[in-house]
Amino acid sequence: MRSTMRTIRPAWLAAVGIVLAAVGWVATLLTSRASLALPVLPLSSLITMALIAVVCLVLGLRVRRWRDGNRDKAFDPLLAARTVVLAQACAYAGAVLFGWHAGILINQIPTVSMRSDLSIFWVMVAHMAGGLVMVAIGVIVERFCKVPPEDNDPGTSNSRPKRDGRGEEEFA
Repeated sequence: MRSTMRTIRPAWLAAVGIVLAAVGWVATLLTSRASLALPVLPLSSLITMALIAVVCLVLGLRVRRWRDGNRDKAFDPLLAARTVVLAQACAYAGAVLFGWHAGILINQIPTVSMRSDLSIFWVMVAHMAGGLVMVAIGVIVERFCKVPPEDNDPGTSNSRPKRDGRGEEEFA
């Protein structure tokens, strides 16, 4: 049995972002009614997001380099598969982080004029930007891991027998 991994679908990323924006908006309503702090990640979590994105990008570049012909060493196909999974996880995590903080920001926009300290808004914007970066890196790295179709693959439209340049092919 042959299983194929599905690629990231932008519509799913958008759906995840929209759903999490709604959840973040509702969570902010509930926490503000209970006089709790905003459910925003600390600024230090951007370091973790950046580390994940960098590791994903480095692994993706290794796979792309091997795919593009730099095959000095043997390459573990399991590493490539894990890199694709990491790229997809990075993209979806970025959509979650973007959506969550966008929902909180949308909920808090009416309170901007009443706040003396606007640093929490910049933290939310920074997390949204980090989420977008994670989505972009995830999508790019997933594309790095795609293997171009072989000339002899039956699924390609341009798979024809090779000609030797003498006009007609010889059949034995």
